[in-house]
Amino acid sequence: MTELQDRLERFETLTAECELITKLATDSTKREFYLNLAEQYRQAAVETRQAIAVKAAA
Repeated sequence: MTELQDRLERFETLTAECELITKLATDSTKREFYLNLAEQYRQAAVETRQAIAVKAAA
């Protein structure tokens, strides 16, 4: 289970980093890129949380 928890922590960290870059970016193309990337990492974190919950329930 620690592998999934490590992965979740990594996705959450990447999400936060992308959100920070989005706020600091002056180029609208880069801002949009990092905003989309943050959303992908956020979704990966949600899916990982669900996998952890399923594994814990088993």
